[in-house]
Order: sequence, then C-alpha cells, then structure tokens
Amino acid sequence: MFTHPQAYDVIVVGAGHAGIEAALACARMGCRTLMTTIDLDTIGKMSCNPAIGGLAKGHMVREIDAAGGQMGWTTDATGIQFRMLNRKKGPAVWAPRAQCDKKAYQFTMKGICERQPNLEVRQAQATALVVESDQITGIDTAMGVRFLGRCVIITTGTFLRGLMHIGENQQKGGRGGEQAAIGLSDSLIKLGFALERLKTGTPPRLKKSSIKWEGLSEQPGDNPPPPFSFLHEPSYYGKLEEPKFRPDGALFHVEQRSSAPSWTPALPQLPCYLTATTARTAEVIRANLHRSPMYSGQIEGVGPRYCPSIEDKFVKFADKETHQIFLEPEGLNTEEVYVNGCSTSLPYDVQLEIIHSIKGLENAEMMRAGYAVEYDYAPPTQLYTWLETKRVQGLFFAGQINGTTGYEEAAAQGFVAGVNAALRIQGKQPYIFPRSKSYLGVLVDDLVTKGTQEPYRMFTSRAEYRLILRQDNADERLTEQGHEWGLISKERYQLFKEKMAKMSEIKEKLQKTRHQGITLEQWLKRPEMDLDQLLVQFSEIALNVPQDLRAGIEMDLKYAGYVTRDLAHVERMKKTEEQRIPDDLNFLEIKALRRESREKLQSLRPATLGQAGRISGITPADIGVLLIWLKKLSA
Repeated sequence: MFTHPQAYDVIVVGAGHAGIEAALACARMGCRTLMTTIDLDTIGKMSCNPAIGGLAKGHMVREIDAAGGQMGWTTDATGIQFRMLNRKKGPAVWAPRAQCDKKAYQFTMKGICERQPNLEVRQAQATALVVESDQITGIDTAMGVRFLGRCVIITTGTFLRGLMHIGENQQKGGRGGEQAAIGLSDSLIKLGFALERLKTGTPPRLKKSSIKWEGLSEQPGDNPPPPFSFLHEPSYYGKLEEPKFRPDGALFHVEQRSSAPSWTPALPQLPCYLTATTARTAEVIRANLHRSPMYSGQIEGVGPRYCPSIEDKFVKFADKETHQIFLEPEGLNTEEVYVNGCSTSLPYDVQLEIIHSIKGLENAEMMRAGYAVEYDYAPPTQLYTWLETKRVQGLFFAGQINGTTGYEEAAAQGFVAGVNAALRIQGKQPYIFPRSKSYLGVLVDDLVTKGTQEPYRMFTSRAEYRLILRQDNADERLTEQGHEWGLISKERYQLFKEKMAKMSEIKEKLQKTRHQGITLEQWLKRPEMDLDQLLVQFSEIALNVPQDLRAGIEMDLKYAGYVTRDLAHVERMKKTEEQRIPDDLNFLEIKALRRESREKLQSLRPATLGQAGRISGITPADIGVLLIWLKKLSA
C-alpha cells in the first residue's frame, strides 16, 4: 500500500449532495480537504428526480444557503422551472421547489468543487478505513493508495454493497450503469459498526418526442420565479460579486457586479405536465405483482414509506382508482423525461405495459427502465448529534448512509458534518444545531435520537416550531452563525445586517401607523386580509417595503402572539436543551434510574438533557434524576 505524501485535515468519501456540502464547508473553513469519488464525472449527479426542494425540503435548502452552503445557489443557476408551493396557505408553510437541468447542475457542482481553494478531488474508491487507537487516520483505496487524514466523512449514498433490481434481474451497483462500493462495508463491520439494508427506487425515463402532449395538463412555473439563494433576493442581488452562467449552464467568473434590477434564471424555463394512471394500469400491475422483487421476497431492504413504488400504491391504496403522474423534463439538451410518481422495479416488459396504459404515453419510448436499489446503511443512533461516530473519533457519517432519502436531506447532513469536522480540526467544540433554530437540527436530532428503520424523509410536521422555522427567515436564523464559521463573507454579512435593520424599521412604522383608526397589526389579524391589500392603504410605507421582506413582515405581525409564545417556550426549554452531558458519563452507575432507562441512555449516549428526553421510553422523572446527577458532578 503506497501512502500518499500529502496529509489532509479532512477526507470526504463520496461526491454526491452530502459529500459536496461537507467538502466545501471544510475547505471554506480553512481545512486542507480531499474529496474522493469512484468517478469524477458523477460529482453532484442527480441520481433520481431533476428537482430540488419541496415541502420542508425547500426549507432545508434555504437554511443551507443562509449558513453559507452551496445547493441553493447552484439550483438557481441551473433551474429550468421555479415554484413556491402552498401559496394558497399562509407564508409559514410556503416552500420553494425547482426543476433543474440535471447535467448543468452536475457539471456546475463539479466545476465549483474543482475550483475551490483548499479542496482537492481524486478519482479513487475507498475500500477500508485506517484507524489507530479508536482514532481515524485515513482511508485505503482500490488502487493501492492510502490517503491520510485527521477526520474522515463517509457520504456513500446508495453505493455500499449496492444491488439493483429490475424484475428477477439483479446487478451489483449503486446507481444505473455504475459499480457498487465493495470493501468499505466489511471495514465498517470490523470496526464494530452495525449495518442494515434499505431500499429506494427510481421510475422509467421516456423520450420527449414520443409523448402525446395534447390533452395533458400543463404545469408552468411561477412568474416571477422565486429563487432559492438569498443572494438572488432584492436585498442582496447585484450587490455582491458572484459566479455567473451562460445560458448553457457553463460556469465562468466575471469581475463586475450585475446591473440587472432583479434576479432572473440563467436558463430558459420549461413547463411540466400532469397525467394519471388508468384502470388498465391497475390491471397490469395486479396481474404481475408476483414478478415484483418487492413482493416476491427478492428485496430484503425496507423502502421509503412516503415515496412508494407504483406497485405499492395499487396495493396499499387499493380503493383509489387513479394516481397522478408528473412528466418532468430532465434538461434543455436531452430528450429524457422523468416520470414522477411511477417508481418501479417490475420487469422491463411490465414497465412498458404500465407506461403505455397511461394517458398520453400510449406510444412512449422508454429510454431507461426504472429499478430498485438495495444498499447498506448504518443506523444513526451510532452517531453524536454533530454526526461524528461514537465508536471512532474523527469519523463522521452523512447522507443516505444514515438512513435518509432525498438530495436535500443528504446535503443538510453533509453541511452539518462538514462544519463539525472543521470545528474539530480547529480544536473547537462541536456545534449542535438546535431543533428550535432549524430543520437541519430537527433532521439530525431525529436521526441520532430515534434512529430509523425506513428511509427518513423530512416533513414540516416533524418540527415543533414550524411558525419560527419559515423558509423566508432562514437567514435570520443561520446567517449570523455562518459568518462566525467563516462561511459568510463580510460583504454578505453587512448586507444581511442592513436587511434586518430595514425590516425592524418597517415593522416599527407599521405598528405605529393607523388606517380608519385601526393599526395595521390589528388589520392583519383579520383572516381575510393580507399585507399586499393593506399596503395599498398605507401607500407611504408600501413604497419602502421590498417584495422579499413582505412575507416575513406579514408573518411577524400577523402571528406575533403565536411567535412570541413559541419563542418563550424555546427560552424555557433552552436550559434543558443546552445542558451538556459529559461524554464519559457512565449511565449504568446511576442507580436511581430504572434499569431500562440506564441501558437505553448508555447505548444511545445523548449529548444533552434535551436529546435524552426525546429518547423513546425516557420519562420526565428520568430527566429529573439526570439533572440532579449532573448538578452533583459539577458541584
């Protein structure tokens, strides 16, 4: 084994959405970083759908951007349709979603990583971890090279012993046409990590010109399109130097600042289309269930509950006659169309029958068949709340290896792991993202505290403080912290402070101003009213309210009572949430705890009292005993 002469601060294994955010965060925080991948041409590849965002997922992307991450900005640069979901409801549940040009997104991310100072990328397959005295020291690769690093972040996605299924056919691989990661699972098992199996799937891709579009329901994007990155909102746009893109999505840098009055997408915008399954679809699926790997027993891994295969839909929702199918373009320079809602692992011939049974797809050409993929994951209760493993110091897991599904969940974990690996290199305490401050915190806390036995997907319902965790105020919650880490520039931070000051000034004026003897705040509490309607009456103030600030101001004024209540609850719980539990505390010695509680706490090793209280079976009485014990230790 040849040892590479360059030693790194951090090594990131994998270059998907988790790996990219992890590697960029580490490099931008000043760490000498190496990112390895089986194939350099797949950096940032969108393995499944061509979309970023959605309910709760869009919130996480906004949070990553607010704290200095990459996904939101790249989505804006390569998006071919932008929508704000849930517009008919209150701004608290609005969520951005974008369709991307998949190849433009992929190669834009590749270029960004390759140009990032402090970051090196290498085509190499990690086959084993090098550990000395329970401390990670590097990785071994299939080409016989050992890379040394003080921290290692594993972001292997679906590649750990990946096995793909199309009907009875099985192929080793982590993604269509790509080899699986062999060896690394064995290394993890030898180190004492528990590994289990999960499953995910993808639908067929169709040839655009073979689809009968007439009669299908067109789904256009919003006009104007809502961006993901705060850098493209009026408060920031055109005031900072940033990379620009040609219409084909290629990356290049310019020195001058944009003189455009507002942000517009770099790429042409395309519609999606809506169709639905038919009675014939149901017949085909039910007649061939015995050939489905999911129902024949061929697949052992558990699939995603909230993104079921098309065969699962007709079994679990047998009373529903039809299911919606969305046809989504995969890019500007390809004929491929993604069939959202039709994930399947049925045999090729059955997939053809299913496709041809759907309205508008009667003569569609299937360019790629759908498939299911099984892969290893490490139950995330083996991690601390900052995603470092409990078993090996300096080793972090992020992304689907932790049992999640989705680009956004992966990127969120990559960002958390990258920040904390960099903090470890800097000799600083890890940062625990609070549940009350971000969906990033909700995601990680759920995983490490409760674990998961099925692919975990983020929903707004998982967060206790949804009214506080809005997509529009992610910068209010996280940009200060990003600046402290060095991920937000001084120039951007100054614009953020100016934006916050402007919002505060406008809200103060609105609270003092009256119309027909009633304050605007009182008007807003009437359910039929919205801010835009009322600002017509308050024309002087309306002229000074930028469009990107309106939703936040409306929410802060209209729901001030609820927000104040939630913030007060957060403050009351803060002491418990932040009460750290010593890493070396032996819970088995606390005889005042029930035996079951001692064993659970010793196994899961919560980092704080708040986290301990969310462990299944741990009671308020147990937390009271722990609090007394911790006070004795600190006395």
